[in-house]
Amino acid sequence: MTKDFPRASRIADQIQRDLSDLIRLEVKDPRVGLVTISAVEVTRDLSHAKVYVTSLAPEHSAEQTTAALQHAAGFLRSQLARGLKLRTVPQLQFVYDVSVERGIHVSDLIDRAVAEDHARAGDEPE
Repeated sequence: MTKDFPRASRIADQIQRDLSDLIRLEVKDPRVGLVTISAVEVTRDLSHAKVYVTSLAPEHSAEQTTAALQHAAGFLRSQLARGLKLRTVPQLQFVYDVSVERGIHVSDLIDRAVAEDHARAGDEPE
């Protein structure tokens, strides 16, 4: 039976809010661009945090974005330490989240299939 760790989830939510502000305001790396933090998972002992990011800038690849954020992880962790009242701030690991891109792709496939069905049926109203 799995236990819910509300403290870890509250800390993950706070890290997500703080990191989104820090990345938007403090990170000056041009490889980062427009980044959205989709989720943060914190381990039970609060030693590691896995940060799932999505880049909304098509000119930056997923590898470039995660590499730039991983390069800035020490700076971001030190800035988090100022805002979070924790004994130790978790180590940050950035992971590119492909779920948004998959969702867009599936939505496009559905739209295309619906358009083909309407074209085959001669646009008969339902």
